[in-house]
Amino acid sequence: MNGAPPTTTTTTTTTTAPPPSQPARRLEPRGLRVPPVLVKILVTALVFLIALLVTNKLDQKQGAGDVWNLTASVVIGGAALIVQYLVDFEKRLEEIETSQTDLIRDVKENLVSHHVALTELVDDRFRRINAATELFSNVDRSVLRSDAVIKLARRATECGQLNNEIVKTFASEEIERLAGLLENLSSRSADCLGENQDWLIGLTHCIKRSLDATSTSVDRDFWDSEPAARYLEAQSDARGRGVEIRRLFLVDTPEEIDEEVRALCNKQRALDLDARVVALSELPPWAQLGTKSDFIVFDRELSYEIDQDTKDVNAKTTLNARPTHVDHRLRQFTRLWDATSRLPHQGIPQPANGPSA
Repeated sequence: MNGAPPTTTTTTTTTTAPPPSQPARRLEPRGLRVPPVLVKILVTALVFLIALLVTNKLDQKQGAGDVWNLTASVVIGGAALIVQYLVDFEKRLEEIETSQTDLIRDVKENLVSHHVALTELVDDRFRRINAATELFSNVDRSVLRSDAVIKLARRATECGQLNNEIVKTFASEEIERLAGLLENLSSRSADCLGENQDWLIGLTHCIKRSLDATSTSVDRDFWDSEPAARYLEAQSDARGRGVEIRRLFLVDTPEEIDEEVRALCNKQRALDLDARVVALSELPPWAQLGTKSDFIVFDRELSYEIDQDTKDVNAKTTLNARPTHVDHRLRQFTRLWDATSRLPHQGIPQPANGPSA
């Protein structure tokens, strides 16, 4: 009634606005695009008309005929059309040359990158082949059983192909542990927490000449265990191969040489093991040096040692094949053994009611 514009007009205007997310080029009318051929025709027609007008002006001054005017205009229009096509052809030719140059450059870059990748792949494969060849050549030249090494590699591969995650994880851990042990042994020293009885029994199966061992009161309970039975069996087998085995049971005082110690020593002597018991208090001070921990020297080349913590618990097992250390342990054992032979009972245990020769 008062002539104010309706509010619906503003609402309609706002609703027809394009959303911000749409590109502006989508708002351009698609019907306004003029084909290039039509442009060329229009330009040619325009040039023809201009030429016709110009020739008509010249005709009025010079008196030329209408045929000449029309012919000149057609020629000029045709030339304009040809020029347009020549310009268009030149642009297309430049675009083709540019695209061909880019294509050739891309092809060259792809060929170079492919050549580099192929070269690296071939070099990597040859390095692996050379490494594998060198590895197996070293295995063949070493004293290790090459068939066992190959079997280990093959079985490790088969475990890796199993559809069982716990088995594959356990196999990987065992391979890592074995690799670590071999790496440490290559530097002539290896250790592990606690007492490793598998090492003890395995080394006893491997000896060829001698085994010299000390046994303190810390491992007294060990001799009644199942691993001890396998350990003594392995020593008995070694004696059958001609291996010399000597063991010293170490106690602090003569009073500690009780029936249990005597029975333990007699049991081992019954297996043809040269076992003796000695009281450290009866030894000279120079012979008591380094007698706080157990050690075993295998074939005079490797020392197996057990370290105790403050509570006399076996805390760590060490394998040491360094010649200086092995020689030190051999000298220590020899001192103890020689000092034992000078004692009145010669370190040989006697029955409770027997003579004390």
